[in-house]
Amino acid sequence: MKILVTGGAGFIGSHIVRWLRKAGGEVVAADNLRTGKRTNLPDDVPLYEVDIRDRTGLTDLFAAERPQAVVHQAALANVRESMEDPITYAEVNVIGTLHLLELVKEYNCSKFIFASTGGAVYGEGQTSQRSTAEVDAGGRPAPGDPTLPFTEESRPQPKDNYGANKLSCEHYIELYNQNYAIPYVILRYANVYGPSQDVKGEAGVVAIFSGAMLADQATFITGDGGQQRDFVYVEDVARANILALNSDLTGTYNVGTGLPTDINTLYRLLADLTEYGREPGHLPLPSGEVRATWLDCSKAGKELGWEAEVDLREGLRRTVEWARTAAVTA
Repeated sequence: MKILVTGGAGFIGSHIVRWLRKAGGEVVAADNLRTGKRTNLPDDVPLYEVDIRDRTGLTDLFAAERPQAVVHQAALANVRESMEDPITYAEVNVIGTLHLLELVKEYNCSKFIFASTGGAVYGEGQTSQRSTAEVDAGGRPAPGDPTLPFTEESRPQPKDNYGANKLSCEHYIELYNQNYAIPYVILRYANVYGPSQDVKGEAGVVAIFSGAMLADQATFITGDGGQQRDFVYVEDVARANILALNSDLTGTYNVGTGLPTDINTLYRLLADLTEYGREPGHLPLPSGEVRATWLDCSKAGKELGWEAEVDLREGLRRTVEWARTAAVTA
């Protein structure tokens, strides 16, 4: 079937496009090229330079290509920026998604895959107080429990506008499923990193550190660096989208490693890989920043057959090698 990937020239979207092309799929990409690049895409993939806020442009795209499924990756995805410009973030992330849902309904698409956020939608996590015996027995937190790791049943309590945008979209997607029987899969990503990452993205810290360290520039950590995140490699995320697209399932799934890594540890790993000798400076914590978040992804393992395959050290090594090459060819 023909698949439309929004944000297809961007960081995650371009990796998904390449996976789909490897599988022999017919792919069309849409991207406003704000952060995406045409060079991220294979030459034979059509690219429509359109903003998802542009209903007329999207309508023309659907009329010309008639996609049978949509993999929706396009978004503004910077937590800190979302707190400074909430109106634009809502226009792109919420209204843009509604434009797509209306067209998916009109053209009777067979599947809608949505990139949500596990890194921001759940809000602030709490360290589990469960006993060691409960954890060893595989017990999961009760529905709505804010303890870590977050499950799909944990109560979403976003602390920033980006997370609130994505949660709003999830509700709209479920509404369209209930009223118009549109099959969907919502993937709540942890902090995605890897080759082609833009420094303005949700998990841009890896790209920011890598670029600065390779250029021997000053580096900065916000706060004390004890913030914990779940860093998941972009190829694993792309594979989750392919599995979701090819499944008959409808539902919401966490996509992460299930392992917390603090920013200080991430810094040391990247400094070792880049042979960077400087100590970091420190900046104040911005509004909306959570202290700790990581995801339980066992539901994706049981139902989608997905789990993260690339561990953090290997993923960072691949990312640094890509950054070295990109710096040489730039």
